[in-house]
Amino acid sequence: MAEPRMAAQEQYRVPPERLRWTCEPETFPFTTTAEIPPAENIIGQERAVRALDFGLTVQQPGYNIFITGAVGTGRTTYARAKVREVAEKKPTPPDWCYVYNFQQPDQPVTISLPAGTGRVFQKDMEDLVEELRTELRRVFSSEDYERRRREALEYYEAKVTSLLQETEQRARERGFLVQRTSTGIFTIPLDAQGRPLSAEDFSRLPPEERELLTQASREVQGEVEEALRRAKTLEREAREAVRRLEEETGLFTTAPLIARLKEKYAAYPKVLAYLNQLQKDVLQNLDIFRDESTPAPPEALVRYKVNLLVDHAETRGAPVVLEPNPTYYNLFGKVEYRPGPSGMTTDFTMVKRGALHVANGGYLILHAGDLLANPFSWSALKRALKSQEVRIENIGEMLTLVPSVTIRPEPIPLNIKIVLIGSPVVYTLLYTLDEDFRKLFKVRADFDVDMQRTPENLQLYASAIGAICQRQNLLPFDRSGVAKVVEYSARIAEDQEKLSTRFNDVIEVIYEASAWAGLEGSAVVSAQHVRRAIEEKILRSNRIEERIREMIKTGQLLVDVTGEAVGQVNGLAILNVGDYTFGKPTRITARTFVGGRGVINIEREAEMSGRIHSKGVFILASYLGGKYAQDKPLSFSASLTFEQLYEEIEGDSAASAELYALLSDLAGVPIQQGIAVTGSVNQKGEIQPIGGVNEKIEGFYYVCKAMGLTGRQGVIIPHQNLRNLMLQEEVVEAVRNGQFHIWAVRTVEEGIEILTGLPAGVPDDKGRYPEGSINGRVDRRLREMAERMRQFSRPEVPKESPGGSDSGSSAGSIQKERRGKQKGDQRVRRKSG
Repeated sequence: MAEPRMAAQEQYRVPPERLRWTCEPETFPFTTTAEIPPAENIIGQERAVRALDFGLTVQQPGYNIFITGAVGTGRTTYARAKVREVAEKKPTPPDWCYVYNFQQPDQPVTISLPAGTGRVFQKDMEDLVEELRTELRRVFSSEDYERRRREALEYYEAKVTSLLQETEQRARERGFLVQRTSTGIFTIPLDAQGRPLSAEDFSRLPPEERELLTQASREVQGEVEEALRRAKTLEREAREAVRRLEEETGLFTTAPLIARLKEKYAAYPKVLAYLNQLQKDVLQNLDIFRDESTPAPPEALVRYKVNLLVDHAETRGAPVVLEPNPTYYNLFGKVEYRPGPSGMTTDFTMVKRGALHVANGGYLILHAGDLLANPFSWSALKRALKSQEVRIENIGEMLTLVPSVTIRPEPIPLNIKIVLIGSPVVYTLLYTLDEDFRKLFKVRADFDVDMQRTPENLQLYASAIGAICQRQNLLPFDRSGVAKVVEYSARIAEDQEKLSTRFNDVIEVIYEASAWAGLEGSAVVSAQHVRRAIEEKILRSNRIEERIREMIKTGQLLVDVTGEAVGQVNGLAILNVGDYTFGKPTRITARTFVGGRGVINIEREAEMSGRIHSKGVFILASYLGGKYAQDKPLSFSASLTFEQLYEEIEGDSAASAELYALLSDLAGVPIQQGIAVTGSVNQKGEIQPIGGVNEKIEGFYYVCKAMGLTGRQGVIIPHQNLRNLMLQEEVVEAVRNGQFHIWAVRTVEEGIEILTGLPAGVPDDKGRYPEGSINGRVDRRLREMAERMRQFSRPEVPKESPGGSDSGSSAGSIQKERRGKQKGDQRVRRKSG
């Protein structure tokens, strides 16, 4: 069997030259990266660059941008740089201020001013209030004002005094005295000598005279009351005169000060309207300005402040904001409160801005995952984009059932372009489930994870490495170091014809290689430093891999790498431990026996099989049926399992290995245990490509190395995965020296020939396979199982007893009873169905 086996293996063996792409240092026309100009643009992302350029060009609503791609592809860095480049050529948006609304104090008013003017206006208002306080205090404490005020008061006091004196004189002429008391004004009759008439004297008067005095007293009392009413009117006139004097004085004092600002801001109607309202309010509240002995409380002057919400004095071009924590308040602003004697209070100066206010007129960059993780942020952002205005509303106002007293700032018009960064999965979910998303984000910029390995891209990659070294003050890389970094990039891409654009992973190796070169005192980074950086990076993370390898070596995990076994093969799985992925060999066994249950997936029965793995087992069962059950029913039972598996298994990359184990057990032919297998299979027996081929091969190689390389060990892979091979140099060297082997197959037949050394066998015109072939042995075994199943299912005929016809009657009755029971069971099953 050795010669056919060697022939089969030699036919499909992969030469060492195809196991790894090697980048020759002579490819690069420089000595070190210090000699080449750094790359200015991102490389390998032409599609995403064009989409982003287009999205930044279109200014119509709805053309916001969603950037998709894997983490580490440079999507955020490039987006920030590109958006800033575009923003520098755009006009700077205006400043935004909130001012007091004198007509509706609970609705602060917005004022828009050119960039940098907001802080000037804020300072002008502060100076105005200070000047008003100074000038009004000076004017109202001047001698001229006091004289005019005193004259006005004296004028009305004289008129009141004259009126009261005239009233008292007329009353005396009629024989009454007007007497003022704390409880009012009374009229008292006088006797002939002009003295007040006492109550006793009044009572001794004749009734007719008392009646006349009483009637006269009423008349005089009426005149006195009328005089008092006129006196109060004069007092009101006096107060009004003083008020007019104050307003005239205040207007005379404030008009020039406010007129100066009106002239300065004549081009801004909202500022002029605000100054007019402010002037009226000042004249109505002169007391808070003029009295030095009782200074006005701070809250009394708050209304004259300016809340500079957005200040673009230092902004050049359009603003670009990257909000790392897009909570609702960080995006839309908020109204703050302060504790007071009567509870929590607020005013328009406590209105705080959000990222949308700062980025208004420019660009806002957000990460979709962070945005969706914050309650209310996504829905509020959509409302703002659809209404094209940003409102400042506290979350509590949206959730409470009982509305509270608060302020409602005037909305600000919104002119902004949003750049969302997220994964393709998030984009697909939003596009499918959110009807507003496709209307608001019409441009998608998709960042790829790899690019073609062309000569131009190789030079661009070298330029990118040089740019990183210059930007981060790293040691320069020589040509050999650049070549190793490029090879590592191809390893990450898992493709000999491509390079990875996941620059974050590449940059880590660049940083660490520079550090190792520095520790060795080298002036440049060479291939040996890059190689050490990769090895040390693996060493920091492969503890679990080494522990599994040790368990296999000591026999705790049963994996054979020598000898032969029937119905047993080494499959290859991928384990991911966060930052590190490695291959792990696993024993797969199959047992076949007479029955009718077909292929039993033990992992599925134990609920340890993922859906894709279960699908793979169903496919190989269909392959067996299509291959061997064209002229007979496929009547057999088989079980498949991953031995010593204690976690869920997913994926179909072990389907071919499971099929090989089944064929081995059916044919009774042993499989070489030094050969591991990976690859999925379809119903026609074609081997299909899988992922993680490098890790799987290396995982089995290092197990074989730990247990002793024999020169007959290796791995069978799908032929489609040849271009994905970027094996470590040690593995390639072992293959070159004949210590390890890689075989690439296209069909199940090719793989089983390598594993067993027997030909698979081709059917003749009658569909019969050669006796010595694998297919012939399997076909014969399946026919034997089908025959046994027919024997087991054939009903037994009882022998005739000495009783003659009675015995026959008894046997017939038994058979009738059985047939009746079967029919009854069928009726029960139909009814249950």
